[in-house]
Amino acid sequence: MAPTIIPANEATHRATGGVPEASAQQRLQILRDARSVALVGVSPNPIRASNFVATYLVRTDLTTYPVNPRAAEVLGQRCYPSLADLPEPPDIVDIFRAHDAIPGVVDEAIAVGAKVVWFQLGLRHDAAAQTAIDAGLQVVQDRCLKIEHARFAGGLHYGGFTTGLITSRRRRSI
Repeated sequence: MAPTIIPANEATHRATGGVPEASAQQRLQILRDARSVALVGVSPNPIRASNFVATYLVRTDLTTYPVNPRAAEVLGQRCYPSLADLPEPPDIVDIFRAHDAIPGVVDEAIAVGAKVVWFQLGLRHDAAAQTAIDAGLQVVQDRCLKIEHARFAGGLHYGGFTTGLITSRRRRSI
């Protein structure tokens, strides 16, 4: 009898008892299809990780929408108090909020018509992820959008560190 081969994302799902993980190919396709990203919980403080990610993303082709009700602007861009206040539904909702706030952000992302909810590095909430999946959204958990974007563009190693390559070749467009 031939051994059963379980795809990596399904194996992770079975091992953790959580929702299926987005594969590398799925994450790449999400980034290729996306035109806009809402950064929910982004901080105007330059030493915060969310600000570092925003600094990178505003330099990409993605239209970025900072979302934080406590800030008027982040990196010179108008900051919106909620996803409902954005001028258009974002393709990706990148979450930088505490674990207990994730379900509310997911509900708001569903309500505004987002396509993807992306839980930043260190964030997992399987119940909220399943809610998003049930509503037809794609979900990425515990991954940094900046790292993934840079890695697929050819600028970073899988772990998020520079590849150390010096080349005259242009970086790949995603």
